[in-house]
Order: sequence, then structure tokens, then C-alpha cells
Amino acid sequence: MDEIKGIARARIHPGRLDDYKRLCAEAMEIVRTRDRGTLQYEIYFNHDETEAITFERYRDIDAAIEHFANIGHLMEPLLAMATVTGEVLGTPSPKMQLGDGEPKLFTPWLVLGEPGD
Repeated sequence: MDEIKGIARARIHPGRLDDYKRLCAEAMEIVRTRDRGTLQYEIYFNHDETEAITFERYRDIDAAIEHFANIGHLMEPLLAMATVTGEVLGTPSPKMQLGDGEPKLFTPWLVLGEPGD
């Protein structure tokens, strides 16, 4: 199982929703035009649009690394408009560059379609 999945959770700062949506649209355009191994990239909002979740799936760790290289310049402005936490779901790799505590890494235990399920 090489696929990497990610869940990013954002609490949008008051008055920054339009900026956040603009930045998300920019990220989506980069994913559509430059990422070669992104399988899924979806953004969801709660009922009052104060929180958002981005769900991401990548072919493998190299595709995830490529994605973050492509959108890296958006991270500083994103963190100025939202408090972001997240999870990475996948098999650990020495290539993973996870911060100290965020995002949290969760490794596979039971997976439909894997041998032995």
C-alpha cells in the first residue's frame, strides 16, 4: 500500500473566509495543472463556513512531496488566515518531512483490498 492520504483541518480566522477561499481555489488550480500524482483533492466547509477540511490522496510519497513543493508558497499565507491541524495516513517513509506533532501520522492497520482482509 503506497498510497498516502491527508486530512487538513482549518479553523478560519474571523473576517478571512474570502481570503481562505481564494487561496483554496489557487491551490486547486495548481493541483489540476501541475500535480501528476494527486488522486483526490477535496475541500469541505461546515455549516457556517468557520471550519474547513481538505481531504487529499496521493499515488505515493513522491506524489505527496511533489504536491507540497507545488503549493509550498501558499502555506505561509494560509497559516495567517487559519489555524491548521492535520493527519497523514500511510506507511511511514524516510522521505516524510512531518513537523513536530503536526501533522500526526497514522499507519495502516486494516485495509479493504489488502492481503489478509
